[in-house]
Order: sequence, then C-alpha cells, then structure tokens
Amino acid sequence: MSLAIFDLDNTLLNGDSDHAWGEFLCEQNIVDTGAYRQANDYFYERYQAGSLDIGEFLAFALKPLKEIEPDRLFALREQFLEQKVTPMITDKARALLQKHREQGDYLLIITATNRFVTEPIANMLGVDEILATDPEMVDGRYTGNVSGTPCFQEGKVTRLHSWLASNDHSLEGSYFYSDSRNDLPLLELVNNPVAVDADPTLAATAAKHGWPHISLR
Repeated sequence: MSLAIFDLDNTLLNGDSDHAWGEFLCEQNIVDTGAYRQANDYFYERYQAGSLDIGEFLAFALKPLKEIEPDRLFALREQFLEQKVTPMITDKARALLQKHREQGDYLLIITATNRFVTEPIANMLGVDEILATDPEMVDGRYTGNVSGTPCFQEGKVTRLHSWLASNDHSLEGSYFYSDSRNDLPLLELVNNPVAVDADPTLAATAAKHGWPHISLR
C-alpha cells in the first residue's frame, strides 16, 4: 500500500472551495458583501502569486465561523456543498481516486483550506483521511483562531510528518498531486510528484524535473 496524496482546490476540484465559500457568504448576504468580496479576491490573488500571508488570511477566513450561530453555520455549509462544491467534482477526479483505490493505495487529502469547509468534501470524495487547517473550537463554537500548524506550504510537510509519526504509513512509493506552486515543498518530498492543471510556476518546475503533468478537467 502506497500513500496517494492529493491537494484539493483546483486539483481534485475544478475550482477553489475556500474562495467559493467566501463568494457564497456574499451571495447569502451573511457578510458585508463589497468589503468581504474585495478581501476574498485579494487573498486569492496572493495565494496564486505564492505570496499569501497565511496568518492574515486565516484571521479573515475564520472570522465568519466565529460570528455565525453554529446551527445556521452548518445549515449554510450543507447548502454550499450542494450548490457550489458538487459541480466542481469532475469525472476525471473521481476516476483518478478510483484508480488508486484499485491499486490498494491509501487516499489522503492535504489542503490549506480549513477543515470546516473541506472535511465534508473529503467524505463526498470517499478518501481515507484528510489533513487540513484546523479552526479552533471551544464549547461547540469556533473561536476564529487556528489550532496547530496551518496546512500551507511547508506546513503541509510538517503536518504530514506529524501524521506519519502516529500512523502505520511511510512515504515509500508515495504520490502527491497538486496544481499549485505553494505545494512545491511537498511535491519535492514524495517519490511520485504529479502536476495537475498546474499554475505557470509549477508547470515550469514539473517540466524541468520531468514530473508528469496531467489534467483532470
């Protein structure tokens, strides 16, 4: 059994669930639409450029989890998953996951997007485990803070090593699929790095090193 590791946004999903959640909150008039959309777009552009300040972004992204009443928050998430996420899941992504299942591999998503948004998506995709940025929760409510290391850039490597230390898995024969330059630290760690519909920086790196570059669109 090998580890088959997958980024989520713009890799297994044809879109970005983190940015889409922000758009959804705007559409539902849950937030100050103009200001929130501007900030949401700004952070997404910084992410794409490889210059995102993860602490600054998470202070923004996790604030609504703190401010919205839990019952309403989870109801909104169900609506979001049905309306926004389901259309992002492509047949090719499902086929890739199934290929690794049939090989007997262990399917692991590692994503910077917070667990509130991504854990149900991992369940929809039928993977074995997900590592995501964990929002802190106290007494049944989100605090707006992060618990532990954000699962971003080198943080993905940190989180993976911590997970490996407490699980019966290794990186021998491992795969990692990603679209993003932000995932180069983890791509360089695994045995089988694969670029997926990659951004220009990752595409150039993949070509330089002879990594496969596939499309799930």
